[in-house]
Amino acid sequence: MKDITEQLKHILGEGGLRQMEPMSRRTTFKAGGPARWFAEPETKEALGAVLALCRENQVPYFILGNGSNLLVADSGFDGVMIHLGRAWSQVSLEGGRIRAGAGATLASAAREALEASLEGLAFAAGIPGTVGGAVVMNAGAYGSELRDVLVSVQVLDREGRSLELLAEELELGYRTSCIIPKEYVVLEAVLQLKPGDKQAIRSHMDELAAKRREKQPLEYPSAGSTFKRPEGYFAGKLIEDAGLRGYMTGGAQVSEKHCGFVINRDNASAGDIYRLCRHVERTVLEQSGVALELEVKLLGNFS
Repeated sequence: MKDITEQLKHILGEGGLRQMEPMSRRTTFKAGGPARWFAEPETKEALGAVLALCRENQVPYFILGNGSNLLVADSGFDGVMIHLGRAWSQVSLEGGRIRAGAGATLASAAREALEASLEGLAFAAGIPGTVGGAVVMNAGAYGSELRDVLVSVQVLDREGRSLELLAEELELGYRTSCIIPKEYVVLEAVLQLKPGDKQAIRSHMDELAAKRREKQPLEYPSAGSTFKRPEGYFAGKLIEDAGLRGYMTGGAQVSEKHCGFVINRDNASAGDIYRLCRHVERTVLEQSGVALELEVKLLGNFS
């Protein structure tokens, strides 16, 4: 493993690699153990080299954006956490289109759209993730999804080739795409928006922000909606009907404000959060017969 460390340092430079980086600093849950290696490649070539190194040596890796849909085990992640950060956060305008790097936040892309009086991205202003993560899971809120505005993406494939894919090639569905199964890494995305009235767009964004503040527990660390919406149901309503509003396991809690959110109420460990989620799943299944599915990605050993 010392050899892996030296090779990563060679690819990334001393400033591009950290070891035993706590994931509580890097995820919106504010919980989880360390990543053995935390890599921040700044170029497509460096990213491709890190991916090739991991694959050749069968070292696990994970592509990290804002950590807003991720729970890392307390024992950590014994692999390479590849963070697409500042070097991948550019946002530019091309007429009625926005080209955004995978590491750009959805909020920054939405702000750029607002300043250019382009509508269609207001729904994303309050989603605490990156453009790359949003493409992978077809992020959405308030009746809109990224696929409504996504034109194309640039990805690295398993062989390290850069590909341009149209949105319709990504098999985008409810919180899913073909990107993870095909081992693509999103580099950037192109979004098609429409000219609109700047004040009307701002008002819409303010309205959605007010709804979030009213209905969501934004004052506590969480990963947003914890469970996918079961067909024909709402996860939060099922959880509330199962009598779980405010239920706690350790420092983790089913939010009293919105039962669809599991929150880090009081210095919860990743284990607390995981055990609470599993309790919610079992209880809802017993009470309603509906199987909930985590929207949050689990990484590491939770056994």
